[in-house]
Amino acid sequence: MTLLILMIVAAMAFAFWSASRAAAERAEAVGRDACRAAGVQWLDQSVHAIGLRFYRQDSGWLGFERTFRFDYSINGEDRHIGKLVLRGERLVAFTGPVTREPSALH
Repeated sequence: MTLLILMIVAAMAFAFWSASRAAAERAEAVGRDACRAAGVQWLDQSVHAIGLRFYRQDSGWLGFERTFRFDYSINGEDRHIGKLVLRGERLVAFTGPVTREPSALH
């Protein structure tokens, strides 16, 4: 019986770790793409998890909301902090570089 409980706990820990890695990879792709679209330099080539909390999914089940931080530079000498929030695979909040506006033709 103890072995069964240990195996269940280990499986739950692995599932949580796997979901966390998938969320970090998704956050990394979102941060990188946002920096590329805005024409700024994405620093450190990584994101950092800074928050984790529960939220209620549309289905009624509990899910994890993960917050990530990343750094970017506009001119190569400065450093700015961007932040994004994922609920599962869905991006629900983003603070960071904005896409450049196309210049108006005169």
